[in-house]
Amino acid sequence: MGAQEPRDVHDAVGMQATTDSRPVHRVAVDGFWMDATEVTNEAFARFVKATNYVTVAEQTPRAEDFPGAPRESLVPGSVVFMAPDRPVPLTDPYQWWSDVNGTSWRHPLGPDSSIAGKEHFPVVHVAYADALAYAQWAGKRLPTEAEWEFAARGGLTAQLFPWGDDFQQGGRPMANTHQGHFPDHDSGVDHFAGIAPVAQFPPNGYGLYDVAGNVWEWVSDWYRPDYYAELASAGTVARNPKVPATSLDPSEPGVQKRVHRGGSFLCTDQYCSRYMVGTRGKGDVSTGTNHLGFRLVQAR
Repeated sequence: MGAQEPRDVHDAVGMQATTDSRPVHRVAVDGFWMDATEVTNEAFARFVKATNYVTVAEQTPRAEDFPGAPRESLVPGSVVFMAPDRPVPLTDPYQWWSDVNGTSWRHPLGPDSSIAGKEHFPVVHVAYADALAYAQWAGKRLPTEAEWEFAARGGLTAQLFPWGDDFQQGGRPMANTHQGHFPDHDSGVDHFAGIAPVAQFPPNGYGLYDVAGNVWEWVSDWYRPDYYAELASAGTVARNPKVPATSLDPSEPGVQKRVHRGGSFLCTDQYCSRYMVGTRGKGDVSTGTNHLGFRLVQAR
């Protein structure tokens, strides 16, 4: 479990494995079933219809959670990627991320958008609590980070991607990622400029689709950059490693974060290549975006 530096790639922006994905260490997990795809809009709509559930993005933020914020700014919404109309510095993500009022899983690109005709796209703008609520309704659970990586590797060991070491196979794109110039132009060489329906690319060795690219996926682990070092320091195989008891992101020490896995349609070797199977992402538990979804597991 964990990421190695890509072979023969040393200077490309975004290609180096993140330090929180090391050291590589040995893990064993018990058997489990995993959803073949990310949860779709169609499946999430059935859940909402059955339960009348209201997602975090659809709720009015509480004033006590945002002290000092003007009351008129406390409106439902979520974070949306919006490609700038020109090249921009990669040091400022606010050039391509915006908090858009009225955005939710029903309206993934803003209040005037909809999911009509996108029933088989992965549901997005789901906060961690939303994924948990769906899991409870479905009789399943979110995977641990170790389970997710074991499944994503599809039986391969120490490979950069779920399908091997080469990003493409025979010139064929194997995942929905960002091509062209990031962030202002996705050329859609992989046939999708932006999010794609599930299962449009070959599955891995375990029959799982989109474990690299398309949308990031929530897992159950609290995020800590020192977690892998802690597991490795034991010097043994970690069997069904426990989820860390607390969250810590040194860049935002007061924000509770869970781990994201798999990368998304925005990942690129120009900026963030975390479609590599051993790498990690992280996110505020109360926040969703239009490139973040989830899939579930259950015991065998």
